[in-house]
Amino acid sequence: MIRLQNVAKRYAKSGEVLAHIDMQLDQGEMCFLTGPSGAGKSTLLKLIALIDSPTRGNIYFNQRKVTNLSRKKIPHFRKQMGLVFQDHRLLNDRNVFENVALPLRITGHSPRDIPRRVRAALDKVNLLKKEKAEPISLSGGEQQRVGIARAIVHKPRLLLADEPTGNLDPELSIEIMNLFLEFGRVGVTVLVASHDMQLISRLQQRIVHLQNGHIQESNLVSDEI
Repeated sequence: MIRLQNVAKRYAKSGEVLAHIDMQLDQGEMCFLTGPSGAGKSTLLKLIALIDSPTRGNIYFNQRKVTNLSRKKIPHFRKQMGLVFQDHRLLNDRNVFENVALPLRITGHSPRDIPRRVRAALDKVNLLKKEKAEPISLSGGEQQRVGIARAIVHKPRLLLADEPTGNLDPELSIEIMNLFLEFGRVGVTVLVASHDMQLISRLQQRIVHLQNGHIQESNLVSDEI
């Protein structure tokens, strides 16, 4: 599904953030990307999503090199992925339904198809009864679930999440991680960046650890939530 080959990223002010990254995610695999603040987790996700470009090395999606994809082709590439952020990035001037529908409207989905897709996504995150609610009226956990529904409404093949539980209490964090596990079970490839080792060490999934821009370890832990 996703392969990074000798990938590095250097910024003029902060120097080399990532170096010699070799990593592969298979179809339907779930993986946690861990490491301290500044280790390069968010940068790595941005490179995979083509939000930023590597200084050197190559990124492959389904065996196709996408490292130097033209700007015109990047939106089509991103249709195959969903992005979840720590700060939700919901639009407060639109209700829950319209926030989730936004990616479908942007990509020109049939107006007849949009309500069915939106409600299916909201049902998946147990928020179907909140479709008319304003984001500001929701709890932090509910807002994050709206963000997840928006990320999966177009049925992506790859789901990237950057610290999705960073602002949530432990109980809500487990709830969100269980949602990601469910997506992996139905064939979605999931990569979650998180510094919360206490939480992810309770899951039976692959862990890739970043330290000073390098992959230090890649292993499995054996305990489930």
